[in-house]
Amino acid sequence: MSSFTNTFNTYNWDDTLQSIFSKTESDVLRALSNSKRNLEDFKALISPAAKPYLEDMAQLSRALTKKRFGNTIQMYSPMYLSNECQNICTYCGFSMTNKIPRRTLTDAEILKEVAYIKSKGYDHILLVTGEANKTVGVEYIKNALQLIRSHFSNITIEVQPLDQKDYEELIDNGLFAVLVYQETYHRDEYKKHHPKGKKSNFNYRLETPDRLGKAGIHKIGLGALFGLEDWRADSFFTALHLKYLQKTYWKTKYSISFPRLRPHSGGLDPKVEMTDPDLVQLICAFRLLDEDVELSMSTRESEVFRNNIVNLGVTSISAESKTNPGGYAVAPESLEQFEISDERSTEAVASMLKSKGLEVVWKDWANNWE
Repeated sequence: MSSFTNTFNTYNWDDTLQSIFSKTESDVLRALSNSKRNLEDFKALISPAAKPYLEDMAQLSRALTKKRFGNTIQMYSPMYLSNECQNICTYCGFSMTNKIPRRTLTDAEILKEVAYIKSKGYDHILLVTGEANKTVGVEYIKNALQLIRSHFSNITIEVQPLDQKDYEELIDNGLFAVLVYQETYHRDEYKKHHPKGKKSNFNYRLETPDRLGKAGIHKIGLGALFGLEDWRADSFFTALHLKYLQKTYWKTKYSISFPRLRPHSGGLDPKVEMTDPDLVQLICAFRLLDEDVELSMSTRESEVFRNNIVNLGVTSISAESKTNPGGYAVAPESLEQFEISDERSTEAVASMLKSKGLEVVWKDWANNWE
């Protein structure tokens, strides 16, 4: 059966990276002048040769974003349901080998968290769990959807990859979107960071968006965890993945996230540093590649960085995030998955966005669940 793996296997990591670094100033200028850009243009825009043209990229990115999305930005809130996990992941505080107190929210605790999030005005929610099939498998997620779907216009999940039939069942129960990050598209490095657990299966994770597309999901979120490998190569493969999916599952919407390694229990230093200017360059490059794709920015990034990036291509942003189960109202002191950087309140972030001339969108699509 055809999947992204077939496309992915026609590329070589080292050759791809060399191709990106070989891009010249003329390649960058050509990419900037093109009205429609392809993956070769994207390589040029993320290459070192594009660094002197960052301001040009930023202005173009801002104009394209305003043209497509207007002066709006969506706000959402993550809600962690469980920190139980059966995987070993070197970069995650929930990793099975970390000796931390484990917690999975009960129905009553979920509703208590929901009440707090709703009090802040949120209508879009992201449910997050560790990967523990027996504890927080399909039945647990389905129950959570049934429990809260009347409270939100749409619900996104970031959980373990599932089979197509499981996604179909969850869609029937109110699921709107799924975020699934490959972490890194480098096979050997992926194995180093995922030595044990179901997540160690590189191909199963790589083909998760295919299963989502076949299940008829409304939106798929992609991304890589920057710091595990060279960010330029991982970004190219993310873009390659996006273009494959858009062509294959053209009814589905797509979003890209840009997580960088953050401190956590058990800690992992980045193998390759991604600087703030690097991240700005990448966000602008994705907008220049695709006018329609949604670009999301989490509270992993600093207050100053987020203040400056919201007008350059980002279309959705979280605020006041807690990365521990029950972190809003049930158990504020439980261990976080990773440390957030921007700790401002929802009200403060909304006020900042307004000061930038942006209108906060709390609701832009609804499943109309009763």
